[in-house]
Amino acid sequence: MEFGFSLPGRGPLASPDQILRLAMRAEALRYTSVFVTDHVVLPASMVRSTYPYAATGRLPGGADQDYLDPLALLAWLAHATRTIKLGTSVLVVPYRNPLVTAKILATIDRLANGRLILGMGVGWLREEFEAVAAPPFEERGEVTDEYIALMRTTWTTDPVSFEGRYYRVKDVHALPKPAQTRIPIWIGGHTDAAVHRAATIGDGWHPLALRPPGLLLPDEFATKVATFRGAAKRAGRDPDALTLSLRVGMDVRSPRQKAPGGDRALFQGTAAEVLGDIRRYADLGVSHFVFDPVVPDLKLVLANMERFAHEVRPKVGDKKKTARKAPDAKGRRRDVSPGARASR
Repeated sequence: MEFGFSLPGRGPLASPDQILRLAMRAEALRYTSVFVTDHVVLPASMVRSTYPYAATGRLPGGADQDYLDPLALLAWLAHATRTIKLGTSVLVVPYRNPLVTAKILATIDRLANGRLILGMGVGWLREEFEAVAAPPFEERGEVTDEYIALMRTTWTTDPVSFEGRYYRVKDVHALPKPAQTRIPIWIGGHTDAAVHRAATIGDGWHPLALRPPGLLLPDEFATKVATFRGAAKRAGRDPDALTLSLRVGMDVRSPRQKAPGGDRALFQGTAAEVLGDIRRYADLGVSHFVFDPVVPDLKLVLANMERFAHEVRPKVGDKKKTARKAPDAKGRRRDVSPGARASR
């Protein structure tokens, strides 16, 4: 079981010194990963777009604020850290020239000595597509599929040639290649199209959960996982070789904190409650959790990192010694524990 944290690209915690403190503390506490987010510009008016992770359909926090570039931030973190994996959650694929992006990502992976994880998505903000002169918003799914194929070709062949609908290149050297044989690509999003893309061309699925309307509560998540596994099998792929990740807000409440009124939010509560939530999703196949801060306060976020590392994470392995059941395409459970896999 692996755990990481998302680093804010905007807002009160998005200053260089605070980001560095969060990343280095996560590494010192032996978290597996840190992830950065992506926007190039935030249009002053977004009335033609619907933000998919808020009930209002509007991006919280407003548009007129700093938003750090994820690729520049990853390169900086590659130098500042030594062991923790560095990821995007998620990079909006159609926004950037795919050959240039592939070159930058390969360089970052070399700088990080093979620690890159690429969360990738199709995007949702029509006005941003227009501002960066990206291909048509309505074609973003097809563009994403093609750009990912081009990037993988760029990372694995020399010289590079590619003939697609949206991009063509012939006989160019795009060096260096990444340090990893295959940079893992996790597809973000909670829609059926995202699940299918993750299962058929991704190396994993990386949805953002517990934000309406895409809540992905356990029952809904189990259904999506069954769909994911079935699509992978139909594509001739082994679903057990793909990663199921989940990004979610997390807060381990201090024993001195009073519990808030109303229903408890999943992944927010006492150490025992958060542990129970992790085990519930782990039973559905999740092997990598990425946690969002729930308050924009550096001291509180660092304290939460500490509590999880000392009070929750050591207990997760207690149950991992037992067989884990994951749903197949028909929703049936079967043993996917390491011992069961080895015996096949």
